[in-house]
Amino acid sequence: MITLTDKAVTAVGRFIAGSETPLAGLRIEVTDGGCSGYQYGLKLEGSHSPEDTVIDCGDVKVFIDPVSLPMLDGMSIDFLDSIEGSGFKFTNPNAAKSCACGTSFNTSTEATGKPCS
Repeated sequence: MITLTDKAVTAVGRFIAGSETPLAGLRIEVTDGGCSGYQYGLKLEGSHSPEDTVIDCGDVKVFIDPVSLPMLDGMSIDFLDSIEGSGFKFTNPNAAKSCACGTSFNTSTEATGKPCS
């Protein structure tokens, strides 16, 4: 199960409402890259794939592919808005190691990655 805080749902809903094309929800995925080996990917989608897990987070539907799901299960996503900037914050219980900026992670403590820039 993945949880979006009320602030995250509001932010995603605002992005969907501002789109010029109809959107069905938010895709969350894991791809290779980042400082710690894997990085989170977020994108708004017009539809989901048949193999996706669809999670209803109130006003927002979240789509997750079967490869990313095990690495994201139990994760919470918040949206932070401050004078220093705004963005999504990921709290992932599957991350054994995360970079300082919080945008990449690894599920193994043995993994190495490129240093943060």
